[in-house]
Amino acid sequence: MGEKQDRDIEKIYSTSEFVAKLRRLADSLESGEQFEIQVAGERIYVPARAEFNIEHEREGGEEEIEFQLKWADQ
Repeated sequence: MGEKQDRDIEKIYSTSEFVAKLRRLADSLESGEQFEIQVAGERIYVPARAEFNIEHEREGGEEEIEFQLKWADQ
C-alpha cells in the first residue's frame, strides 16, 4: 500500500449529522469495533486500539473543545 499524503481537513456538520456520528462512534467504542467515517471524500478506519483525548483551547475570546482519536498505522 502506498504512503498516505499528509492532510489537515476541518469539516462543518449540522447538529443532527454530528450527533449521528458521535452516536455511531460511541456504539463502536462500546462494542470494541473499529469506527468507520468518511471525511471530505476519504474513508477513514479508526481502529479499536485508538487513543482518545479531549482538548480545550481558549484564545482571543474564543473557546474550542476537540474530541481527538489518535493511532499509528500498522
